[in-house]
Amino acid sequence: MNKTRGFVLASLAALSGTTGLAGVAAAEEINIILCGDVVTPVYTKLFEEWTAANPDYPVAPELVGWAQCQDKVTTLAVAGTPVDIAYVGSRTLKQFAQNDLIVPVPMTDEEKGAYYNYVPETVTFDDTQWGIPVAFSTKAFFWNKDLFEQAGLDPETPPKTWEEEIAFAKQITEKTDAAGFGMVAKTFDGTVHWFLHWIYTNGGQVIDAEGNIVLDSPENLAALTAFKDIVPYSEEGPTAYEQNEVRSIWLDGGVAMLHCAVSCAVRGTEAGLNWGVAPLPTGPNAQGPGTLLITDSLAVFKGTGQEDKVIEFGKFLTSPENQLAYELSEGGLTPLRPSAEVDKLVAEQPHWQPFIDGIEYGGPEPLFTDYVGFQNVMIEMVQSVVTGAAEPQDALTKAAGELDQYK
Repeated sequence: MNKTRGFVLASLAALSGTTGLAGVAAAEEINIILCGDVVTPVYTKLFEEWTAANPDYPVAPELVGWAQCQDKVTTLAVAGTPVDIAYVGSRTLKQFAQNDLIVPVPMTDEEKGAYYNYVPETVTFDDTQWGIPVAFSTKAFFWNKDLFEQAGLDPETPPKTWEEEIAFAKQITEKTDAAGFGMVAKTFDGTVHWFLHWIYTNGGQVIDAEGNIVLDSPENLAALTAFKDIVPYSEEGPTAYEQNEVRSIWLDGGVAMLHCAVSCAVRGTEAGLNWGVAPLPTGPNAQGPGTLLITDSLAVFKGTGQEDKVIEFGKFLTSPENQLAYELSEGGLTPLRPSAEVDKLVAEQPHWQPFIDGIEYGGPEPLFTDYVGFQNVMIEMVQSVVTGAAEPQDALTKAAGELDQYK
């Protein structure tokens, strides 16, 4: 293995775990690697439909656990025995593409226009799409109404701005036994996502469309300063907690407010919490409610000899009708496209509305050639401010200077 590909493998593999090589699929099969423990019933049905219509290209799915999935896909590609198509984090697409491991999957203007704002941007760089969005996550603001009432706050009125969010957190911390806010700051990729929500609720960016690092901006300084200001009213030792652990504290009544995916609605009800949900509070420069827009994608790998047919298969799986059926079956995915069916979902389950509202002014997960390097810089920046080791401006300037090498 040459040094460049060795670096790619090591860097991408660090996003997940380690595993060994698998055998090469038969040429006429379409071999797809899916992450998880089971093929969903929707995919089982779609695989059967595809195979019936394309008997020369039967689908051969392979399940790989979440911890090993990304690394197995990468190992096969770097070794020259790529899988045809695989489920990957969209943040890895730039690195795959720049190392000539995947092929473009261009979208027409009509295809781009069918998605919610910025979804195509999560798979785009150099004006080319390198994957097909297949799973979408947005965040909203959850609060414990009983703790609000105990603190003397209106349980039906969530904070709308960062200023209110910090003030509410302070009042809850001082007047109840709970922490006001659930802070995520562990050495974990979720910490990057967590801070990006603050960036995208104040009109900020990390890297612009021309590839310039724009992290050191007034909008992002305000975000990192607000992050610092809410720490005293968060759970003790936030650098020890990732998002699922903070969610558990919220479910146990230990914190009153947190930013969370739609799964908190179901889990909050199961835990017997009197909860509410609203758009994420916004910063002073926000034009409207925002959120980080994270997608996972189907990547089509180079060198299989049947890339065009595989692209056709990927677009079949993710066509509007098939994609929506998959999203609804999974329960916790934000729909990728607006539709009458999505309108019906929101009407029947109103807690979905904030997860849709944040999309218009949200932003995509930044694409870096070395995502692990980017991730480590961002985590160090956040933790230095959370622990008091650095002031927001110093931390922001330092991080911005380090990111150029990873873009």
